[in-house]
This record gives sequence, structure tokens and C-alpha cells, in this order.
Amino acid sequence: MAASSAEPSLLRRFAPRIGLMLAALLTLAWIQRPDARLHVFFPALRGDAALVQTPNGLYLLIDGGNDPDALVTALGRRMPFWRRDLALVILTSPGDAGQVAALERYRAHRALALPSSAPNATRDTWRRLLARDATPVRALRVGQRLEIDGVTIQTLDCDDAGALIRLDYGATSVVFAHNVTPAMLEHRFTRRASLLVYPWQYDPHTPLVESLHPTAIIFSDGRQSRHPPQQTYHERAVGGARLYHERVDGDIEWVSDGRRAHIIISERAGQ
Repeated sequence: MAASSAEPSLLRRFAPRIGLMLAALLTLAWIQRPDARLHVFFPALRGDAALVQTPNGLYLLIDGGNDPDALVTALGRRMPFWRRDLALVILTSPGDAGQVAALERYRAHRALALPSSAPNATRDTWRRLLARDATPVRALRVGQRLEIDGVTIQTLDCDDAGALIRLDYGATSVVFAHNVTPAMLEHRFTRRASLLVYPWQYDPHTPLVESLHPTAIIFSDGRQSRHPPQQTYHERAVGGARLYHERVDGDIEWVSDGRRAHIIISERAGQ
């Protein structure tokens, strides 16, 4: 009798805590639900990484930066706690340790990478993790197009040292040029870009940037140059583009409904 009477007492004692935990989980699930918009999140970390959330809640990871712990923390903060997979990963830099750390925790359904066969320990680990999950890996190639949940990913140019990738959603677009080679800067395109991700150490006054005529530019630190341009921040505003940098703005998020896009900054620079 004593044991049976203790059970209801324990239930009464822990029921409020269980209720609070369930309420917290439901609230978190509600906050993280898909909102029919495209989100591209740029966490403030060393190197370059972009997490794409499609309108129906699929996730794509482009590169991963050089701080594995920071990337994993950012993914955990942005992705729902029950989500343990990535619809697509794209690797445009063979030394991206961050994406390796992501693949240790999240299963990728598809993978794209530079067409390079040069030995690289980080890339070998990347391939081993994908093989563990039986993930098909394809080499990036010019003209390649994928459509995932209404979002089109196109490879505008690539070689064994860099890539130029465009993401389109409705009338809005992002061009990832953070790992372009100097030769790619001479390209001209007829379609504009809403957002351009571009190396800080490259002069933005190039045929590529001028032809894309982006509304906004996010500068990245992943690509280095022997002779970086001696230009002020505002001298880099080609065509009056709005300028952002993780060192200035912290985490950066680009959001599009397919017609218009806007940028949210966290102002966590330096953290």
C-alpha cells in the first residue's frame, strides 16, 4: 500500500516539470516551423559557411568554414532539434573542416564538390563520412542545375580551385562567389543578383560584380589574395549595393518570399 500511494505522489511532483518541458518543446517546434520563405543564414565564424532553409523546411549546407565547433553550434541553433539530415551539401573548398564536423552529426542526402583529385586529408575524411551514409557524391560542373523544393541551384563556373554558384528562388537570387578564382571575375552575366557573397580581399570593381549588379553584398574572408585592394568599406559599394560583413554585422540572414528579399543582422560582431 505504501508503494502504491507513493506513485501518485511522484506523478503529482513531476507532472508540472514534465508539462513545462513539453510546452517548451512545442513552443520551440512552432518557432522553427517552415514559413514558406527561403532563408540563407551566414554564421559569424572563421572561413565561409551558408545554411539554406528551403520554403518547406529542407536544409542545404554550402561549405563550412574553419571552426568546426562554431559551425556545429550554429547548425544546432538554426535547425529544429529533431532534424538530423541535410538535403544537399556543397563543398567549394577542399580544406573546409567545418563541413566535416557537420557530416559527423547530420546525414547528407546528396553532395557536390570541386572536381579535384589532389590528396587532401580533410577532403578524404569528408568522402569517408559520405560513404558511411551511402551519400552519392557528384563533381561540380559548369551548367549543372538542381531543383530542391522550388529552389534552383546552378553552377555558373568551377575548376579544381574554386566555384561560382547561383541560387534562385522566384525573382530573387544569391550568387556565391566567395571562392572564385581571378579568372572567374572576368565573367559577365545578363541576370542580376539580389545578393552577392564576395571575397573581401578581391576588388569588387570587376565585370562579374558589375554585371550582376547586386542589391546587397556580403563580404567573406575565406579567399586570400597577395595584394588585397586598399579600398574603404564604402568604396566597395559597386552600383550602390548595401554592404555587410560578419566582422561588422555578426550573423547575417537573407530572407526571400520569391518576390522581395530582406536582410536581418544579429549585431554580434566580435563574438
